[in-house]
Amino acid sequence: MSKYLFEANYVGDGIKGLMREGGTKRRDAVVEALKSVGGTLECFYYAFGDTDVLGVFDIPDQASAAALSLMINSTGAVSLTLKPLMTLQDLDAAASKTPSYRPPGQ
Repeated sequence: MSKYLFEANYVGDGIKGLMREGGTKRRDAVVEALKSVGGTLECFYYAFGDTDVLGVFDIPDQASAAALSLMINSTGAVSLTLKPLMTLQDLDAAASKTPSYRPPGQ
């Protein structure tokens, strides 16, 4: 399972739907969407400012994460952004690698 940070903003009718249904029902909809691709919700928070809702979920693979993102964004009611999260061990493994790279102009 891979962890993702999600950030979302309600847009147009999405805002009206949130106001009509309330936060709990929208969180429940996210849980059901995640179940449909084999994922689970770790945490879910509402906020105000630049981001309306954010949280963390686990999902089996990148294709499932992309499918979920495409489906949600395609509604036009929510603008969703996903950020893959890495464990400390993932970063340790990355730091131990030495890729070859030439910067532009050098």
